[in-house]
Amino acid sequence: MDDDGRRVVAGWHGRYFEDFSVGDVYKHPFGRTVTEADNVWLTNLTMNLNPMHFNEVYAAETEFGERLVNGLVVLTLAVGMSVIDVSMNATANLGYDDVRHEGPVFHGDTIFAESEVLSKRESSSREHVGIVTTELRAYNQDGDRVLSLTRTPMVLKREAAEPTPERPPGWPEGVGTQRGE
Repeated sequence: MDDDGRRVVAGWHGRYFEDFSVGDVYKHPFGRTVTEADNVWLTNLTMNLNPMHFNEVYAAETEFGERLVNGLVVLTLAVGMSVIDVSMNATANLGYDDVRHEGPVFHGDTIFAESEVLSKRESSSREHVGIVTTELRAYNQDGDRVLSLTRTPMVLKREAAEPTPERPPGWPEGVGTQRGE
């Protein structure tokens, strides 16, 4: 605590390898509503030429009657939601496996995601990290599962990161409020 009665308090630093336990489920905070702009931008950015994603007249004639959200929008959104709990302290993502698009997503749907820890092990080549495998599942606002995949990041061990309230992950030394300022 400094002379003004202020103190720098640690915020969420994410999970480290030691924090994962097989069977734990993390319900990731914040759902996200998928907008038409999200879908059109990523569809155009990736040059996905399936008219189901960008041609309203075409999509109206399909079994869905409207455009579908590009599956990569759903995948990247769900993975992004999981970072705060699973890979905030990852040094690498080793793989995304068994990706399953389990249901359609439409403009205006809100996506929620959770991850279940399937396994963890020490790295055989890097002593400062461990390997964690999770199943990532995404749902729409009605509770319908729309995506699942297996994700395997290489996660730092706590002692290798050494976070402090003054220097959490990602902050350069000396930036922002310091003790005694």
